[in-house]
Parts: sequence; structure tokens; C-alpha cells
Amino acid sequence: MNFIRKPFGYEPVITKEDLKKKNKKKIDKASDWKGVLSRIWKLVDEQRFLLIVVLMLVVVSSALSLLGPYLIGVIIDEYISVNVFEGLASLIGILIIVYVFLSISMYLQSYWMIGISQQTIYRLRTVLFNKLQKLPVSFFDKRQHGELMSRMTNDIENVSQTLNSSFIQVFSSVLTLVGTTVVMLMLSPLLTLVTLVIVPVMFFAMKWITKRTSKLFKEQQQAVGELNGMIEETISGQRIVKAFSQEQRMLEEFAVKSERLKRTGFWALTYSGFIPKVMNLLNNTSFTLVAAAGGVLAYHGYVSIGEIVIFTEYARQFTRPLNDLANQFNTVLSAIVGAERVFAIIDEPEEKDTAVDNKDYKLKGNVVFENVTFKYNKDDEKPTIDNVSFKVEAGQTAALVGATGAGKTTIMQLLARFYEANDGKVLIDNIAIDEMPRHTLRSQTAFVLQDPFLFEMSVKENIQYGKLNATDEEIVQAAKEANAHEFITKLPNGYDTILSADGSEISQGQKQLLSIARALVADPAILLLDEATSSIDTVTELKIQEALERLMEGRTSFVIAHRLNTVRKADLIFVMENGKLIESGSQEELINTQGRFYSMLMNSKI
Repeated sequence: MNFIRKPFGYEPVITKEDLKKKNKKKIDKASDWKGVLSRIWKLVDEQRFLLIVVLMLVVVSSALSLLGPYLIGVIIDEYISVNVFEGLASLIGILIIVYVFLSISMYLQSYWMIGISQQTIYRLRTVLFNKLQKLPVSFFDKRQHGELMSRMTNDIENVSQTLNSSFIQVFSSVLTLVGTTVVMLMLSPLLTLVTLVIVPVMFFAMKWITKRTSKLFKEQQQAVGELNGMIEETISGQRIVKAFSQEQRMLEEFAVKSERLKRTGFWALTYSGFIPKVMNLLNNTSFTLVAAAGGVLAYHGYVSIGEIVIFTEYARQFTRPLNDLANQFNTVLSAIVGAERVFAIIDEPEEKDTAVDNKDYKLKGNVVFENVTFKYNKDDEKPTIDNVSFKVEAGQTAALVGATGAGKTTIMQLLARFYEANDGKVLIDNIAIDEMPRHTLRSQTAFVLQDPFLFEMSVKENIQYGKLNATDEEIVQAAKEANAHEFITKLPNGYDTILSADGSEISQGQKQLLSIARALVADPAILLLDEATSSIDTVTELKIQEALERLMEGRTSFVIAHRLNTVRKADLIFVMENGKLIESGSQEELINTQGRFYSMLMNSKI
């Protein structure tokens, strides 16, 4: 199996055959239904009074729907069949009023239920988004962003649709079913028994169908998430795809994932499509049996024509809620699976803040690593960082050098507390960082990544992201120190120019200059530069080096670099190899020892 390098380690390249094997794995059945429904119910808490009103309206509409057929039967038996028309108009008027109020109650319950569902979904979406802000970096490193987006959009939308329509439908169907059964028993126990003959058949048919659809709908949701993740990655990495001519591989991977979604979707909808067909067949069968039995009973004088009309309508009302419940099952099932996937993220452990106090204090920047060992995965045989110890005084610049995968970036991840060390301690100003409030640490630490990221907002707002209350003067000063002011003023609207999400309007070097300006405006005590100049041309690099000299003065700086001119002015150089710190000292000291750094220098590997 081939491997590709990821920001925090190596991952296997998934082939078409691998995907096929993966897709054959058994999918777990959906869920703790009661638990999921209970949690959704808690989200409705603020809307419970209005929900009770809606449920009362459902009761009223169910009662009115039962009253309508009864009045029709009375009209037939007491007026039409005996040719008596006195009082008929009044009864018809009452019947019209019943159906008008039925329509009004159904409209109001639908209108208010939409408000309840939207408010509930608003709360669920807010809880999920808030949760995403509190999860550790490791959570996002291990998951496809497209799959997370699928949970934020598709899964929540499934819950929304169910609350909008299915909740009232299910409650109304249950009420109608119970009410209709009671009225039918009062009218004719024998005809009621004829109607109930189809219930066991319906039960076993539904059981056979749902046993297959529940698993398929969960697999379909997972397939949607995986496909969204793959599409998001492909679009984000389109330049890399084209640069390495991997279009065919992407097409093959898409075909496999799309085929899986098509297959699961086909069978899920095929099995669930049996439900209305089976229910219609059973409905017609029930109606036929009731009509036939009613005709025989009417012939022998046991029931009147009006009672048969009433009963046939009630028989339809009896099977209709069963049909509605069967049809709503797929929607409810999809919503429960979606809600379960959302709650799975909400239940993820958050970033722990183990600070002994919540005080804010100004950091000087004395950094110490004491026998630090770290693994990204606990099952890994070799640690990514193995018993590393060093000390950097406040205001010093430390350069981290070494081959790819040596552990340089990991040291920065640990220092920013994106990950926690498995063993040993990381201290700043003699305080262990796990005893320091995260906001204290991160508000005074600036991190510039190798691949600059810009938000879809103005240039000014992108720089201001480093310090939200920064003044215009501070923003311009930061841009000048990063040597970005000159090109910013040449943009169509200067600092107010809106950039796209990928910053395609400016060059890669200019994006990095803005990223550095964003770090500068934060005025950090500790500066972390993860190969910040590796993707920048020589001329731009010289501009950045000038800015860095001004920036690093009086600040503790850690720089990962593969270029000699970046390393030369460092106070300390740490040489990493296979997760170990094998050499440390100034450039002069390391050259004099003629060790690993000297070898890298002579072989032009730095």
C-alpha cells in the first residue's frame, strides 16, 4: 500500500479496490431511538407551551374529522332515504362549519408547528456549531471536512423536515386510529372485526420492509457523508489534482463512492416504496370486505344504508392513518439516523482546560520542554516526539531543522497546545501550559502556517482576525511591518478589497504576507512560523526576512525552515531526526562539532 504525507503524519492512499472492500463492511443498525427522541424533545423545551396548543388543535381536528362522516350518515338515514328535507339545510350548514373549522385548525397547527420546528432546528444547529468551536484540532485532523459539512446540513435538514410535517402527521394518525376504532366498535363490532382482519397482515408486511430499510437508510446517510467529503477535498485540492494528473483517479474514486450511494439509495427507496403499494392494496381489500359484509348485514336489516356509508368512511379513516404512519416511517427513520449522527459530534469530548486558575497574565516567552514524548495515535509503536528536552529564553529565536517527518511541526503543535504531550512537560515562564488557561496561551501566541488561509472577507478584516479590536492604524502598521502595505494599496479597493475564500485575486506570496500581518497585529509574545517562507519566491522572501527581523526582536520565535538564510540568524538551532532532538546550539557551535547539521549544510539540505 502506498502512503501520502498529511500535516500530522502519513496516511494510506485509498485505491478503488480498497474502497470496494471498505464498502462491503457491515453497517451498524440505527440507533437508540428513545435516546435520540428524548434529546430532540429537550430541544423543544422553550416551545412546549405552543406545542401543547398544537397538540390540542390536533385533537380538535381529529374529533372534527370523525364528526363529519357521522353527520353524512345522519343526513342519509334521517333525511335523504326517507325523503324528508325539513331541517336538512341546517344540518348541511353544521357539516360545512365542521369542515371549515377542520381546515382552520389544520392550518393553524401546521403554521405553528413550522415555527416550533424551525426554532428547534435553530437551537440544534447552534449547539452543533458551538460544539465544533470547542473540539480539539485532533478531531478535525481525523475527519473529512465534507463529511462534517454533511452532518451540519443534510442531517439537520432531515430532522427539520420530520419536525415540520411528520410529527403532527404521526400524532394525528394515532389519534385518528384510536378514535375511529372506538366509534366503529360502537356502530358495529362485527364490521369492526372485518376491518381489523388486515391489521396483522399490515404489521408483518411493515416488519419485513422496515427490517431492511433501517439498515439501508443509515448506510445511505454514511455514503452521502463520504461522497460530500470526497467532493470537498477534490474541489479544495483541484490544483494538486491537475498538477499531478490525478483526474482519472479522482473519477474512479468518485465512481466507487457514487455507486455505493446509488446502490444503497436504490434499495432503500425500493424497499420503502413497497410500503404505499402494500398499504393501498390492503386498504382496497379492507374497503371491499367492509362493503361486502355491510351489504349482507343491510340486506338482513341489521344496519342501515347510512350506517354502511358511515362505516365505509370510517374504515377508510382507519386504514388511512396506518398508511400515513407507514409512509412517514421512512422520513422519521432518516431523521433519527441524521439526529444520531449530529448528537455523535455533540457528544465528542471537548478541549479540556485544566488551568489551575482563570487569570490572564502577560507572557514573557521563556519556553522549556522537559522530556516530552508524544504519539498522535496511542497504538503507534514509535512516538512522533521521543523524550525531547530544550530551553529557549525569552526573546530568542529557535530554528527547527530536519527531514520531513522528523517532528518539527509536532513541537509547534504541542507548544500551541493543539495536542497534549503523553509524557513530560511543556512550560512557559515556569508554568506548565496544561495549567495555563488556553485563551492566555493562544492570545499571546501567533501561528503562521505553511499554507496561508484567508477568509472570504476584506483584506482589513483578514488582518484584523489576529486582534478583533485592532484599530485601522494598527492594521496598517502590521501590514507595513509585513511588507504587505504596498501591494494592498494597489488592490481595487485597498484594505476594503473583498477576497474570495481561496484568495485567488492575489499571489501565494501575497497571501502569506497577509497571514504574517495577521500574526503581527496580534503582538504575540511567542511567534511560531511553520515553514512560512517555503512557498514564497526569493524576492518576497527577502521582504519577509526584513519584516521578521523587526518582528522577532524582543519575542520568542520558533521557525521551521529548509533555507539557510532563515537559519543563519537564529540564536539556537535544534536538529530533529526521527522524533529525537539529536543536536542543539548556535550555528557556529554546530558547525564546529561537524555533526548532523554540518552534514546537512555540506550536502545543501538546508
